[in-house]
Amino acid sequence: MPESEPVDREVAADEPSAEAAEADLHADLAAIAKERDEMRLLAQRVQADFENYRKRMLREQTEAIAHASESMVEQLLPVLDSLELALGQLGDADEQVRKGLELVNGELLGVLEKAGLERIDAIGVPFDPTVHEAVLQEGEAEGEPVVVDIVRTGYRLKGRVLRPAMVKVARKD
Repeated sequence: MPESEPVDREVAADEPSAEAAEADLHADLAAIAKERDEMRLLAQRVQADFENYRKRMLREQTEAIAHASESMVEQLLPVLDSLELALGQLGDADEQVRKGLELVNGELLGVLEKAGLERIDAIGVPFDPTVHEAVLQEGEAEGEPVVVDIVRTGYRLKGRVLRPAMVKVARKD
């Protein structure tokens, strides 16, 4: 039996002690907890990035739709101008023709107003270069320029100037 005792001691010396095993478990647990925290932060960043991407795509789609409708409205403005010019030039024309043109003009204007189009009021207001384009000037007096006539109607689309009003201005004394 004396031979088996040294063998048992060697096996016991190779095995880690309970304290060493516990320390290894704590180290493994700490490494796993650190990895979990890193993965949680990564998931939160990915989630935030995705939410920002979703918001950006929604904003860009909304802008694309707005731009498409703006382009269509802008292309219809010359048609509206032509109808208004035709109405102004009818003179003593047939009443039915006048009513027909007024009806078409009103319907077109109604559709465009539903899309957010509004006329820029100009006559009698101080000249504002952000909404008016002065093409004629009356008088040489000093003072604030005031709009006295409209050469071509200006329009806003959803609050943004789509086409400035071409106006004639005069200076107040």
